[in-house]
Formats: sequence, structure tokens, C-alpha cells
Amino acid sequence: MGDVRATGYGAIEPGTDLSRHARDLVRMHDALIGGGRSPIRPRAVVQRSWARVLQSGLAPDGTNARALLAVDEIERRRRRSALADVIVDLDLVISAVADASHLLMVVTDADGVILWRSGSARVRARADSLGFREGATWTEDAVGTNAIGTAIAEASPVQLFSGEHFEQTQHPWYCTAAPVHDPRTGELLGVVDVSGPALTLHPTVTALVETAVRLAQAQLWRHHESRLERLRLTAAPMLASSTGPILLVDDNGWVAHASGVAATKRVAAPRGDRTLTVPGLGPCSPERVAGGWVIRPQDQGARIEMRLDLSGSPVVVVSGADNSWRAPLSGRHAEILLLLHRAGPRGLSVAELSSGIYGDPDHAVAIRAEISRLRRILGSVIDGRPYRLAGSVHLDVDLGDTDLLTECAFVRRSTSPAVRALASD
Repeated sequence: MGDVRATGYGAIEPGTDLSRHARDLVRMHDALIGGGRSPIRPRAVVQRSWARVLQSGLAPDGTNARALLAVDEIERRRRRSALADVIVDLDLVISAVADASHLLMVVTDADGVILWRSGSARVRARADSLGFREGATWTEDAVGTNAIGTAIAEASPVQLFSGEHFEQTQHPWYCTAAPVHDPRTGELLGVVDVSGPALTLHPTVTALVETAVRLAQAQLWRHHESRLERLRLTAAPMLASSTGPILLVDDNGWVAHASGVAATKRVAAPRGDRTLTVPGLGPCSPERVAGGWVIRPQDQGARIEMRLDLSGSPVVVVSGADNSWRAPLSGRHAEILLLLHRAGPRGLSVAELSSGIYGDPDHAVAIRAEISRLRRILGSVIDGRPYRLAGSVHLDVDLGDTDLLTECAFVRRSTSPAVRALASD
């Protein structure tokens, strides 16, 4: 069997006969999707996507429904999207070549919903008939293999050409998409896609998309720095008159100013009704200012009392100097807290936590992600290197009607090796 390959993630190479290549791919699609054989096989990314789509039960003949969100929902998503700050810059990338190159740019949110579209008027009209328009969801499980949905599924840039699409109605098209991530956190914000008639595809389209994504992420970082600078200017009088350690952070915990405390880029997002623990400051009280928060340490020696309630669905109850609150926890987060509590001041390395939760040390990325989510819920109550409960935190565990871990239903139900082992101690 031959293999249809391309350099990088591109679907074609310079000099490719587009008409012939499109015919070959359509024949390959019809044969393989129909359960037959083909002298050529799809690229690995296409093969993986087709396998996922076939399991979803979508029809390859293009009769899959296209549901559009209401206009007010589209506007709501646009307002919430960080990409709204850079959409004008993205338009500038393609505006000079859109009509001449017969291309269309769309920008989606992280759910694969198209929020913005610009480019050739003629191509926009053709896209309308395909349901490729604002408010449509272009994930794999909605419209089959396509660059947007497959880029989300694969977490990487994707280019598809003609018969590589699952739906036959998309065969006259090419599409090239790349994810856009928050440059601060790595969170997926959406996807930039450039599409057009298949026979107009040029190898440089991948470079065009890459340029757009780099521009978007650079602009997002500049907007972030500008917001922090405005926050510093707003809070300048308060900062100038303050004595003692102090942090100035935005609503997401990004640090705009630090005095009397070791520099850090981010702390847990403050909430006015919650005491939070900040590394180097201990228990702190957040105070609202326009656009952010001022964080000062509470009285020296103040402690945060936490209770991990495992008598039913996991809940944590937190008490500070002058307030208390509770929050439900996932089973995984409860397991992590329980293991850190058992480890005591020595703590656990990321490899030890990975082995305790998953059974091997190879899930460091997943452990770091879970710790990050847990800190967003509870504040910075977990120190790192190794992971351990902060010195200002005292944690008790409530097992319900028993004092024995071996009789605790939560412990006995756990699938994590280190937690399950507690049931036999």
C-alpha cells in the first residue's frame, strides 16, 4: 500500500498536482469509508480522525445536521473570549490576500464554535451552503474530520485536503487550522482556521496560519501586560502608603506588584469571602481594588484550619481568622489531599504522587494539572518541591462513622494504589 504523506503537518508538497491528488484522495475515501481497500492509505492524523468519527456514527454523505447558535449566544461567547482582543489583528493578516487567494479565515472558541469569519466574499457564500458559518460547531463529532475539530482532538495544527475530510460535501475544500493557547497558562482559547477551494491550496498557507497564531499569542501577552500596568497605576496611592508585605494581583491572581515577598508570577485567584494562603506570606486577606486585589498577610502566627470530610461525597471546609467556607472536591482531589496529609511535612515528590494516584511515575503532567486545579479551588495551601501542605495549614480528616481508614467507604472505593493500600493498613 502506498502512503499519502506531506512535510510537517501540511497535506501537500510544493509541485503537487492538486487535481490528481484530490481525485486520488476521493477514491481512497470512498473505498476505505465504504469498507473496501485502497492502493493508498490516509496519513496517520487522518486515519486516527476517521476512526474516531466512524465510532460516533456520523454519515459520510454530508447529511449530518448543522445547528447554529442564536445570535445572542454568539455575542455572549465573543464577549467572553480572550480572542476578541486580537480579532482585528488576525483580520489584518489575511485581508491583503483573501480575495486574490480565494480564502476564508474563521476563528472558533475552545468548543469549536465559529465566532468570527472573514475573507473572500465568494468563498463566504460557498461556505454558507456548507454550514461553515458563525454559530456552527465544527468539532469532529458534529461534522466529521475537519481541520478545526481535528486540531482540537489532536491538540496540534492540522491541514486537510479534499478527500481527507470525512464528509463528502467537504471534499471540494482544503482547511488548515492551529490551536491558540493562552500564553500565560497554556489553556486552549480557540482555533484559527484558513480554508478555501481545494484546488487553490498553496503550500504557504500553513505559514500564514502559523503567523496568525504567533501574532495572536504575542498580542494576548501584550494585552495582559497592559492590564497589569493599568492596575499598578490605579493602586499606586495605596501601594505608596502601605507598610509591610503586600501583593497587588488581577482577578485571576496574576501579580502586578510585590513588596516584601519573594517575586512570584501568580497566586490563587482571590475571593473576597475567603482567606487564602500565599507562599511567603502565609494566611492573607484580599481587599478589592478597581481591576484587582490587594493582598496583605493576616496576623503573624495565623493558621488556616481545614477539614477534609470523606463521610460522603468529598467536601473540604476551610476556616481562617475571620471567615469560613466549604467547597466540594472531586474524588481525585480528595485522594491527593489525603495522601499529602498522610505524608506530613516530608511531602511527596511529583513522581511519588504519580505512583500513588496512577500506579506509576509517568503521569507527572497530569499530577501537576490536578495540583493546579486544586490550588484554584483552595488557594495556595499546597507547597511544591516536594508537594506538601503549607506550614500555615492544619488539616483534619473526617471519616464519618468510623475512625479507621480501613472502614472508610471512600478509601475502600478508591482506584488509586496508595489510597487503596490505606484500606489494608
